[in-house]
Amino acid sequence: MTDHHIGMIVPSSNRTMETELPRMLRAREERYPGERFVFHAARARMQHVTPEQLRAMNAQAERAATELADVRPGVVATACLVAIMAQGPGYHCTAEDAITSALRAEGSDAPVVSSAGALLSGIAALGAKRVAIITPYLKPLTQAVVEYLEDAGVEVVDALSLEVPDNLAVARLDPADLRAHHRKLDLAGADALVLSACVQMPSLSAIQPVQDAVGIPVLSAATATTFRILSELGLKPEVPDAGHLLSGEVSDPDAAHAA
Repeated sequence: MTDHHIGMIVPSSNRTMETELPRMLRAREERYPGERFVFHAARARMQHVTPEQLRAMNAQAERAATELADVRPGVVATACLVAIMAQGPGYHCTAEDAITSALRAEGSDAPVVSSAGALLSGIAALGAKRVAIITPYLKPLTQAVVEYLEDAGVEVVDALSLEVPDNLAVARLDPADLRAHHRKLDLAGADALVLSACVQMPSLSAIQPVQDAVGIPVLSAATATTFRILSELGLKPEVPDAGHLLSGEVSDPDAAHAA
């Protein structure tokens, strides 16, 4: 039995990251019984998805990383996509570098994954150039996500904002509703569908059914983060019934330690 310790930096009001990632990796453990995943979370205060609270939460990331360094995780994931993307194109590199520096100062050599960078990696790994996205955010924040993706060379052909500003309310959204929400998007020309561009909006149970319905790869910020975590651990990025990205047929072009 090999234990893989995963550190997570999550918003204080996030309920979904610590639900969907363990659920995916428990399903993987059933397929690969020699593996076990152990999760350690550090929280950064954020209640409402506003530019001010997102900036304040980002400022706590290095403190959270310092705390996580003490458990010597195999990888650290920082999980609030919009907090990073709202700071402007390419900011995931800045955030990942700052967290890496904090870890190294405490003697940890864990690689760092951000959900923002992971989404870009997941889209690239799928070979997708054009995507449609669903977000829980108010429209200005959704536009920030669109601009972030497009700056990275990904065309967003359509976007749907559910306009839920309270982060706990986002966690209470029913993932089954995504099976209807995706029908509001124009998927003509889309290479992939980002069913939830937010690690707080639950979507895991809808990923595979929607992918089966639309006939193109369907991913989320959470499945993309899991893809990067597994790749950085040197493991095949495979989770059953979690969309094509985690089918085991896709490799991560950005993982430094991919097998």
